[in-house]
Amino acid sequence: MTGVRAGRSVTVGVEGIRRPPGLGRLSGFCSRALRAAGFSSWNVAVLLCGDERMRDLNERYRGLPRPTDVLSFPREQERREGPVAGDIAISVETLARNALRFGVSENDEMKRLLVHGLLHLAGMDHGRGKGRAMLVRQARILDGLRPDVIYGENEK
Repeated sequence: MTGVRAGRSVTVGVEGIRRPPGLGRLSGFCSRALRAAGFSSWNVAVLLCGDERMRDLNERYRGLPRPTDVLSFPREQERREGPVAGDIAISVETLARNALRFGVSENDEMKRLLVHGLLHLAGMDHGRGKGRAMLVRQARILDGLRPDVIYGENEK
């Protein structure tokens, strides 16, 4: 890829919420998930925010004036073999509601949202047609990384 240095970089930032403990575990988890998915290089930024910021992002980029759990913003890639690159935003308030609704821990929901966002950055989609392949791949990656504790009430 022209002008982009291949590497393995994951940064995590927080905006408008209290900084969760153990934030560094999120970047390590993303790196392990990307390796498990078969990617060799990446440049990813993750933003943890609240519903208000997520509502603004969702309205600006998707025209939907409501918060959502995760948004992915892939960087332009000149060729398919380039690194997985882009930004992921996660609303921790929506994440907490999802965890309750789905009967899972916030830790498991964070992992699901991160892997989901990473696969979108890699060009996968779960819309019509081939969408099932993305969700199957997501489940396989998560199954392989289950023991990881990276977020929420299970955090050590």
